[in-house]
Amino acid sequence: MHKKLTALLLSGLVLPGLGQLYLGRKVVGGIIIVLVNIVLIMALFVLLRGLSPVIAAQIAGGAISITPADVMKSLDGATGFAKVVLATFFLVWTFSIVDILRFKE
Repeated sequence: MHKKLTALLLSGLVLPGLGQLYLGRKVVGGIIIVLVNIVLIMALFVLLRGLSPVIAAQIAGGAISITPADVMKSLDGATGFAKVVLATFFLVWTFSIVDILRFKE
C-alpha cells in the first residue's frame, strides 16, 4: 500500500504519469506524460498568442507599462480555447489519479 500511496502522490502533486512510471507501468506513464506536455505547450501557445499585441506594444515603445487590465483585455479572445486546454489537462490529471487508484499490485 505504501508504494501505491507514493505513486498517487507523484501523479497527483508532481506530474501526472509519474506515479505510473513508479509502479512500473512505463507505457501508460509515458503516454500520460506526453499528453500532459502537449497540453502544456498548447496552453503556452494560447497565452503567448493572446498576449502578443501587448508584448509587441511594449517592444515598440507604445506602452510605458503593462497593466493587468491590458493583459486581461488581450486574453479575452482566447478564453474558449483556453477553457478546452484547461479541461483537457484536468481530464488527463484525473485519469492519472483514477488509474493509480484502480491499479492492483
